[in-house]
Amino acid sequence: MSKIEPKLLDVVALTVDLPEYNLLRGQVGTIVELLADGTVFEVEFSDSNGQVYEFVALTLEQIMVLHFEPTSRDLAKSTVTV
Repeated sequence: MSKIEPKLLDVVALTVDLPEYNLLRGQVGTIVELLADGTVFEVEFSDSNGQVYEFVALTLEQIMVLHFEPTSRDLAKSTVTV
């Protein structure tokens, strides 16, 4: 499977804890800026009311892009339902 590179406005989740920002692995944010030639991502974290509570510059290793639909027909066929 090919790796999908994050892009502007992608919804992402943290893959690590960032205690210095009071952020935990799994928290969800949105990429709002691409930095350092697209190798660093400014991620905005907001609550359920849309109130921003943190902006953090993160690397590819610290985030994963979330998908709300199959990314390809082949991937959809290989998905296992439990």
